[in-house]
Amino acid sequence: MHVLVLGATGYVGSRLVPRLLDAGHDVRVLARTPGKLAAHPWGERVDAVRGDARDPADVRRACEGVDAVVHLVHAMDGPGYADRDRTAAHALADGAAAAGVHRIVYLGGLQPEAGTRRVSQHLSSRREVGDILLAGPVPAAVLRAGIVVGTGSASFEMIRHLTETAMGGPLVLPLPDRAWNRIQPIAVDDVLYDLVGCLDLPAGVDRAFDVGGPDVHTYRSLMSEFAAEAGLLRPFPVPVPLSAPRLTARAVAALTPVGRGLAEPLVESMRHELVADPDDLAALDALIG
Repeated sequence: MHVLVLGATGYVGSRLVPRLLDAGHDVRVLARTPGKLAAHPWGERVDAVRGDARDPADVRRACEGVDAVVHLVHAMDGPGYADRDRTAAHALADGAAAAGVHRIVYLGGLQPEAGTRRVSQHLSSRREVGDILLAGPVPAAVLRAGIVVGTGSASFEMIRHLTETAMGGPLVLPLPDRAWNRIQPIAVDDVLYDLVGCLDLPAGVDRAFDVGGPDVHTYRSLMSEFAAEAGLLRPFPVPVPLSAPRLTARAVAALTPVGRGLAEPLVESMRHELVADPDDLAALDALIG
């Protein structure tokens, strides 16, 4: 299969491309600066097309002759990221249809329960992109994942560095009360498996699937488990009411490698409980084996 990957140099994309190549797929990537692909071990094994994922003409050209597109573009690089992601989604939906693409696969984010008020902009944007692709004429598989566990993942690195900083401190550890919200992380290898598997879905499958690992945690319990694995002390956590995501994001940026522009939407999303629908997990497993 000839597969176009948008967002190939990101955390998930740079790991997905070699999986696709090793599985025998021909891979094309859209890059604003194709020369930078040489920094990746797979750089010379892909068909690189110069262009911007938000430019309809560039996307249409990149889609020509491909069977499927994996969309991994998540802006989140400053104010207006939701507008940029919306533009990229429309460019893909239109370009893929015009070029005769058979399948779109998109990695989005788990969503709060239906009826939740004031959904974070980060999660709202992920849902909007999925909805745009599902509304288009090309069948789409939208995978909605929570925290992706793996070295280099922004959410995981935020938790890891905060744990390493905090767990060596006092015996009583104040944590934002939202750290007790339930989450369902997923290993990066499982995300890659699901993305590759979705390329072979039956043509009529056009829907979203929640994906997650086997265990439901809280942010607090995830920090505690990491501390145990790292041999760090585990002080007694105390919930502290907190409704200042910007202030928290500044603290996260100061204590971790995650910049404030990325930390703020991640912290804002922590106010939601994000658990996968088990029926979705079963349905996807049945379809991709």
